[in-house]
Amino acid sequence: MKNVLILSLLIYCFFSFRFVSFALWPQFRGVNASGVAQGNYKLPDQIGPNENLLWKTPLPPGHSSPVVFGNQVFLTAVEDGSLYTVGLSKETGKVLWKVKAEHKTLEEVHRHGNHAQSSPATDGERVISFFGSSGLFCYSLEGKLLWHLPMGPFKNGFGAASSPIISGNWVILNQDHDKDSFLIAVDKRTGTIKWKTDRPEFPRGFATPITLNVDGKKQIVVSGTLKIIGYDFETGQEVWTVGGISRIVSTTPVVGDGGVIFSATSSPGADPGNREVLETFSQVKKKFDKNNNGMIEAKELPEGSLKGRFNQFDLNKDDHLSGVEYVGMKDIFERVENVALAINTGGRGNVTGSHVLWKQPRYLPYIPSPIFYKGILFWVKRGGIAASIDPKTGEIFKVGRIFGQSSYYSSPVAGDGKIYFISQKGELSVISAKKQWEELSKADFTEEVWSTPAISEGRIYLRSSDHLYCFGLATSIAEVQE
Repeated sequence: MKNVLILSLLIYCFFSFRFVSFALWPQFRGVNASGVAQGNYKLPDQIGPNENLLWKTPLPPGHSSPVVFGNQVFLTAVEDGSLYTVGLSKETGKVLWKVKAEHKTLEEVHRHGNHAQSSPATDGERVISFFGSSGLFCYSLEGKLLWHLPMGPFKNGFGAASSPIISGNWVILNQDHDKDSFLIAVDKRTGTIKWKTDRPEFPRGFATPITLNVDGKKQIVVSGTLKIIGYDFETGQEVWTVGGISRIVSTTPVVGDGGVIFSATSSPGADPGNREVLETFSQVKKKFDKNNNGMIEAKELPEGSLKGRFNQFDLNKDDHLSGVEYVGMKDIFERVENVALAINTGGRGNVTGSHVLWKQPRYLPYIPSPIFYKGILFWVKRGGIAASIDPKTGEIFKVGRIFGQSSYYSSPVAGDGKIYFISQKGELSVISAKKQWEELSKADFTEEVWSTPAISEGRIYLRSSDHLYCFGLATSIAEVQE
């Protein structure tokens, strides 16, 4: 009888672990920011306001993406000037708890931004939320505040948008701002800082870190202005770097077969054949320094690209553009590359010349991260230009327009042989995950979408400007047969 009980317990633990592991979508873009659903659950070919809809729940505004663990969905929101972390039932969409994060002031954000931009992360025991200069907040699964780590204020006119991740016992957070950028590891149990690595050469950026094991040691990989860097997980020390990427980095790298890292980055002013060339600071002073103080103020500038980027160039935010600030940004504009690339891991130091497997400069995304799924790379560019790419060579298999032909802030997600794209205007396209992909369906939500969907146990959780939607097939957790 005792042996039977032990066997029953082992079977229960096995299936419980299998159930939970397949249910994971614990951070921005799921496991390690891959964008790929765990498990072999069936997913609908078509979703829309009235297609395979299981429930929808009204929500206050927020650009953070939903994360899922166990029986809850977590996200952040802003309402009436207050910042919230919200827990909802995965099965019904009912709001189970809504907790306010204390803050002094709401920081400046981009005109398209939101004060709840960063996605939360969870390990199934706690929920970590990040609200820019208000800092990190750790809650229990019932919404009880466990600890708070204040930060900032940050010097960044676009606000903070990179999301925290949980790896092992640590919360990893990267914050690239116009001054005082850093990568930090925090004990998830106590909120104690384990290490902090300064990143002074990285102005504003918004990429979320990923992790991977290289030669038996864990590394943290972060993209930023002009460079991708691999850091030692235990110490935060730089292990390797690859140079030659874009200026403002919003996309997060993904890991493919054999631990190869794929990145696709672009930003305005660096497209091949259409590069923006800045004048010298002497030329700019001669034209615009009306008060002859040796610096430039925004009020002295006419409407144009320099005035539009004044906040980015004015790194210390003193409302004066000095020669040092201008020359530093001019140097970035001269070295920037809009490019996709593949990086072989295992190197040390500057491995740009030795570990970059390929580069290609075409049809690149600005905000949405790429996705590696079923041995193929996919991404989407503004205007709904979707591409499938050979991960071994960078060769483009197919490029074409999908239904949503506006801007894209949401990153693609995948599962059950399908990839889901949704534009900022709420135009959704589902394509087949093949080299020569085909558009399987489309739908118009008539609501803006700024966040990335989550997929868990055959359910797709999509946040619009006004709602959280849940989609799935009637045969809910029936698994795909291999």
